Amino acid sequence: MPNLLPLFVALGGRDVLLVGGGPVAAAKLAPLVAVGARVRVVAPEVTADIAAAGVPIARRAFEPADLDGVWFVVAAATPDVNRQVAVEAETRRVFVNAVDDPANATAFLSGVVRRSGVTFAISTDGDAPALTALVREALDALLPTDLHRWAAEAKRQRTIWRRDGVPMAARKPKLLKALNGLYGRSKDLRHSRSETGVAQDFTDVAQDFSPANGHVSLVGAGPGDPGLLTRKAMARLRTADLVLYDALIDDRILRFARKAQRFFVGKRAGRHAFSQQTINNVMVRAARRGRHVVRLKGGDPFVFGRGGEEALALGRAGVPFEVVPGVTSALAAPALAGIPVTHRGMASAFLVVSGHDEATFRSAVHELRPDGITLIVLMGLGRSSALAMTLLDRGWSRSIPAAIVVDASRPSQQVWRGTVGELAAGVEADVGLVTGGPGTLVIGEVVAVAGGATVFERRYANNS
Repeated sequence: MPNLLPLFVALGGRDVLLVGGGPVAAAKLAPLVAVGARVRVVAPEVTADIAAAGVPIARRAFEPADLDGVWFVVAAATPDVNRQVAVEAETRRVFVNAVDDPANATAFLSGVVRRSGVTFAISTDGDAPALTALVREALDALLPTDLHRWAAEAKRQRTIWRRDGVPMAARKPKLLKALNGLYGRSKDLRHSRSETGVAQDFTDVAQDFSPANGHVSLVGAGPGDPGLLTRKAMARLRTADLVLYDALIDDRILRFARKAQRFFVGKRAGRHAFSQQTINNVMVRAARRGRHVVRLKGGDPFVFGRGGEEALALGRAGVPFEVVPGVTSALAAPALAGIPVTHRGMASAFLVVSGHDEATFRSAVHELRPDGITLIVLMGLGRSSALAMTLLDRGWSRSIPAAIVVDASRPSQQVWRGTVGELAAGVEADVGLVTGGPGTLVIGEVVAVAGGATVFERRYANNS
């Protein structure tokens, strides 16, 4: 696909041809009529919506002469008809939007957000219309409720700049200062960039909106199995207007949020769908617009889930919120593998650490001795060998029992059992545990308590 030039086109009072009469064509007709285009429809059959739209309709197959005098054509028919329209339009130098048929298109309609005279258009070059729709809805959630004030002030300032000869390069900071003045503040708006490079010019202005009746629920989704979701978590999902969910959330859990918009904001292996600051902004703005937001996290929101950071951000913004605890995989994964994290005469305490960063892990276990304690490592599956070597370097015995539980609570759950020495040697890689699923490391004498295979281990063995 060649590079596309984003363009807003004035079609008001100009002839536009719509080829096709089905539901997709009906969806394309409405925005064309809304901008004042003179639309003609050509199709053997049309839906009731098109028939009632009050536009000229030719109930027949497309003919090349239908393109005479038109400025733009939308092909929303079968691929064969779209191809014919594209060929004929090319000879007449008429741009074609072929719906869900990029090979026969020379123009692509975008996802559009219109608010108070400001229009945002989003395009994926015709390759991913569903993603276009998701980004459009996310952008709509981010926009301030009083954007009309911004537009009016920007228009007023432009008149002043043109009168005073203010150069273009100087206008942006002046506009930010003027918008800041709408909220009675003296300091300039911040101009920073998020982790993803997205400009955050609007962040401070957003903090001045008056709180509405919306609120945020920070909800733990448990280790994966929908049966381990709490009743309160299910209730919050059922009443949600917007759900921001992390990676590893089971699709069956999302089905509880039937009336909500749902957006993936997860982070996996350093790949972030959105920066944390952007997620915070979305929650604040949606709540201030009166929406019930559910921030859905795997496990428990306050166990390596950045729930504490989000709670602080919501508190600073004056947004009401609650925390709905979830079953953390730190306890669920060992239990589902038949491993107690404490056991009389063997382990009277357990320590949960993150294996995401080896330096942090080394600091956490620097003075730790294996006597009477169980070590549980989350987010360390890809570094399990290096983490085990760290323990050996600190005097832990190579014979201390160890286990890895992958995809805990799911039908695909796998369990490897061995020793710290074997873990350091990378033996677990030889037994099929490199799956990309979430993994929990359990190290300590309690691993030997389970003895035989668990139900999930037997199920996996029978399916392999």
